[in-house]
Amino acid sequence: MSEKLPFRFGSEVYTWFMSGNGTTHQGRLGHMIEIIAQAGFTGIQPIFTWMGELVDPDRLEAKLKEQGIQLAAVALALEWNGTEETQSERLIANNAISLLERFPGAVLNTVQIPTGRHELEARRRSLVNIVNTVSARAKDKGIPCSFHPNSPHTSIIRTEEDYKVVLESLDTTVTGWTPDVGHIINGDMDPLSKMKEYASLINHVHYKDWDGNPEFTLMGSGKVDLLSITQWLKDINYGGWIICEDEGKEALDDPDFVTLHDGRWIQNDLIPGLK
Repeated sequence: MSEKLPFRFGSEVYTWFMSGNGTTHQGRLGHMIEIIAQAGFTGIQPIFTWMGELVDPDRLEAKLKEQGIQLAAVALALEWNGTEETQSERLIANNAISLLERFPGAVLNTVQIPTGRHELEARRRSLVNIVNTVSARAKDKGIPCSFHPNSPHTSIIRTEEDYKVVLESLDTTVTGWTPDVGHIINGDMDPLSKMKEYASLINHVHYKDWDGNPEFTLMGSGKVDLLSITQWLKDINYGGWIICEDEGKEALDDPDFVTLHDGRWIQNDLIPGLK
């Protein structure tokens, strides 16, 4: 899919998670790996707490090799609502780090599960401290880390002010930033402008599309200028992963279709448009 490009394309599993808040496709990571490979992607980003039996590194490695897929990243999604990690959150993070030690180069992608915008200033400070702490532990094990903001109305990292506070407080010696272009535009910002503003932080990228009715749509059918963004990433020789995390409504009924569509759209529409 991206043999002549500096970056590689992969797929997130959240497309499957959307139905039933993870209950519909629980335990089907092996199937997701197969569909992602069929779509032409070369990498996958699973959600650590939703990996089923493939959380076992031996089983995961065997399935990935079978399908010719790399572990691009693992999403570590936790609430992190305290001033520091809870005992349970620390254990989950450490288990994710242990898994990633088996897959050199795969990214620990931290993301806060949104629970409300109360006590905003204090909670943003606490979140940054926790992310930096988790990333430092992972960096000590040789694992690259990247923080992923999101944009639900209950998220504390959705607006331009939130981005400035959080991104400029990240410890860049241990973590980078994952711009999710759909979440950026959903927070009333221009994705490419924001990516250029904080270009030095980018070490992982998420793609989704958005039409504002109310939020996300099938990739290629919305208002995100994915061609210009991809061209810029090519021009700056971005060498990491571009992970497709399609949250179009079609994923609720048929996440396989959405993933296969995205692979075809990238191959047939996006890449041929690059200069």
